[in-house]
Amino acid sequence: MSSNEDSVETNEVDSDNEFLDDKDDLALEADISCGYRIEKEDNKYEVLTIEELGRHQREIIDEVNNILKLSPTIVRILLNYFKWDKEKLLEKYFEGNIEEFFRRINMTNVFIKLPSNVQQTVPKDNSGEECKICFSNLPSDLMMALGCGHSFCLMCWREYVTSKIVDGGLDPLIVCAAHRCGVLMDDMAVIGLLDDQDVRLRYWQFITNKFVQCNELIRWCPSPNCTYAVKVIYGETRFVRCKCGHEFCFICDNDCHDPVKCHWLKKWLEWNYEDSQNRCWLEQNTKPCPKCKVQIEKNGGCNVMECRNCSQQFCWVCMDDHGHSSCNRYIGGPEVQTDRSASSLERYLHYHNRYVNHMQSLKYENNLYLTIKEQLREFRQEDISYVDIEFLKHAVTVLCHCRRTLMYTYVFAYYLRNNNQSMIFENNQTDLEIATESLSYYLEHRIILETLTNVKSDVLDKYRYCERRCEVLLHHVYEGYENDTWEYIE
Repeated sequence: MSSNEDSVETNEVDSDNEFLDDKDDLALEADISCGYRIEKEDNKYEVLTIEELGRHQREIIDEVNNILKLSPTIVRILLNYFKWDKEKLLEKYFEGNIEEFFRRINMTNVFIKLPSNVQQTVPKDNSGEECKICFSNLPSDLMMALGCGHSFCLMCWREYVTSKIVDGGLDPLIVCAAHRCGVLMDDMAVIGLLDDQDVRLRYWQFITNKFVQCNELIRWCPSPNCTYAVKVIYGETRFVRCKCGHEFCFICDNDCHDPVKCHWLKKWLEWNYEDSQNRCWLEQNTKPCPKCKVQIEKNGGCNVMECRNCSQQFCWVCMDDHGHSSCNRYIGGPEVQTDRSASSLERYLHYHNRYVNHMQSLKYENNLYLTIKEQLREFRQEDISYVDIEFLKHAVTVLCHCRRTLMYTYVFAYYLRNNNQSMIFENNQTDLEIATESLSYYLEHRIILETLTNVKSDVLDKYRYCERRCEVLLHHVYEGYENDTWEYIE
């Protein structure tokens, strides 16, 4: 992973003369990628570097250790077990017998050797000592033992610890090298044995990753090659924005997905990726039996079909009973009611196709930034001020946010039952869709110098209207969440 050293500022540009520098190109790109946010409550978080994470972890360990008086390594493991909830750890620790406390969390070996679980060098004497791993006789100053008394040479300790870090997986828990001894090695004892800086760094990375993994209030930014982590104040915080410019849902790590909730989105994505191809294939290659509604695949040239489930014979072309004589004639009339299975498939494809369509449009409109950048360069040659063209940047940002919101409205709508509230939602969805397409049409037309002044007022009106329509839709959805008015199809 590589870290972006400079945080990206996206709201203002200090100088008109520097507007087209690479720094401002990155700023505009970050604005478009993260979208336009309207929720003020989601500002209750902070973005941390790896160094800040380490300091925050040590502060918590020191705070708890001032009360428990244990080794920092044991405190760290206890906090991992209790999800870094200090209050819960202290409550459980002091509510009963301490030995029973360690037994419940499967740390009995640690408890037995708890007072002496620190690095100990074997006392020096005039005679050598045999290492129980390599069986070499070595001076006492080249031997080391933990509080359990198991003594090995420093070289064997070093190779053992290195192999545990390099080949032992992602768990930084290292115990005594003796067989069936569970006494923990102190973190500083481990670091003191390592002479390879890369292995030391990897060990600290294991500890930091475990800290983030176990802490319910901290998450790594899911953007590729980003090393920042986001720490929230409250666990229910949803949408956060990293310093790299990536905005994501803190609860599920997906991109921001207003207005649909995380569990519905997860269900949709699983269903979408696993079943969409099967459903599309069924729609194209099978038809339901007109009697029992079982899906049937045609595997021969004859159009007279017999259902193996109910023995019903029918025509594959018109789906009518076999033996009729009017298959070649068009007969008008009311639409035939489709069966439940076909209707369910048709309903799914309705929402799925619109979801995919908005997703594809969003990809194109994210790239609209590049087009605007080239246009800005052309305008700059004509001494157009930043104030005159700033509206284009914000218009693209609003467009991408509205497009993303529309994409997820179809996930939300797919699981909604029809009622008065769902009808209001669909009306708001229609209004936002019309406004978004109108804004997209304007922005995708090349804006030349002669039309800039005339177009500016129209674009301002359109993106402000899009903002209002998006706010109305999201406000209605969250009002329904608060009042528990939404009914879902399970």
